[in-house]
Amino acid sequence: MKIINLDHLSANPLLPEVQEAMINTIRNNYGNPSSQHRLGDAAATALEEARESVARLINCAVPKEIVFTSGGTESVNHAIKGVAFAKGEKGKHIITSNIEHSSVIRSIKRLKLFDFKVTSVSVDKYGMVDPKEIEAAITDETILISIMHSNNEIGTIQPIKEIAAIAKAHNILFHTDAVDSVGVIPVDVQDLGVDLLSFGSNAYYGPAGVGGLYIKRGTGIWPVFDGGVQENNKRAGTENLIGIVGMGKAAELALKDMEKRILHSKNLKEKLLRELPDYLDEYVVNGHPESSLPNHISVSIKYIEGESVVLMLDEEGIAVSTRSACAAGALRASHVLLSIGCDFADAQGTMVITFGVDNTEEDVDKFLAVLRDTVVSLREISPLYNKVVK
Repeated sequence: MKIINLDHLSANPLLPEVQEAMINTIRNNYGNPSSQHRLGDAAATALEEARESVARLINCAVPKEIVFTSGGTESVNHAIKGVAFAKGEKGKHIITSNIEHSSVIRSIKRLKLFDFKVTSVSVDKYGMVDPKEIEAAITDETILISIMHSNNEIGTIQPIKEIAAIAKAHNILFHTDAVDSVGVIPVDVQDLGVDLLSFGSNAYYGPAGVGGLYIKRGTGIWPVFDGGVQENNKRAGTENLIGIVGMGKAAELALKDMEKRILHSKNLKEKLLRELPDYLDEYVVNGHPESSLPNHISVSIKYIEGESVVLMLDEEGIAVSTRSACAAGALRASHVLLSIGCDFADAQGTMVITFGVDNTEEDVDKFLAVLRDTVVSLREISPLYNKVVK
């Protein structure tokens, strides 16, 4: 059975060019980048070439401002905890939003054990943060503002440039979690004016388990890992050279093909949203109608449970998700959907569709047909549907 992957937010296949680059590294370049001999020199050269490719993807003029990590979660932890412990003597107040990824939420929750205080600003019905609320939350103790670039559950893109300007005006460091944006849409750290930006390789067809943290030169931050002096003394431990080479190649391809990929995803997204009313009733599309990721759709279907939809679609060879893979299995409604005012029951009936370069219009046609039959079947056995509708 052919699998139709409409869950590219969770996992992307490695592009052939990425696979080839990684295999060549496995075969020919096993040195340690820190070693002072020919094997080490070759590894160090490959490492820095990948760093330059990743830097170009986000328009980082100084490649050394990129620190390689094990993925987006580590990058977020490093940004938040690293700044907190570096700046803790100045103040212990952090500002974030109600719809952040769990890596942000849990990092800040951990800091509360060290007497840090947190203000979490609300969002509107589209999941959009109001920069004025962030500015109003600033105190003399504020040392960090962390707002995600785009939301992984509803796709809304935040006004990061405006928020970064507010942070700069108040001499406060600003971090954005751009894991779901980098490599998918243009992200320019110089234009945005951010101090820290976290991202992951797997969002743009690179390997999982490798990511990066942009740290603007002069930003005070502690390393999360203690040990050697790798990554400009900001992240101890031997670098994952194979993964980083793959990440660099994926970054190179993402930059070259981004415009084409965006157009492809937008066409599929528009087709699905245009035709969805012919197949389904009683649903709500979540997220901002304009400021949203081009490959992302979040739909709350009334009177059914999202996990059941996922399982039944999977039986037909179609992969979708209900929320972030990092939160899958949590027995509660999404905090993101509740924050935008989604009814608790409707939130439970939400699915997330994310397109990739391998998807076609025929995939959308099959998905819509299977979804219609799936929803009909689930509503037939739904007590809520039978009580409210019938």
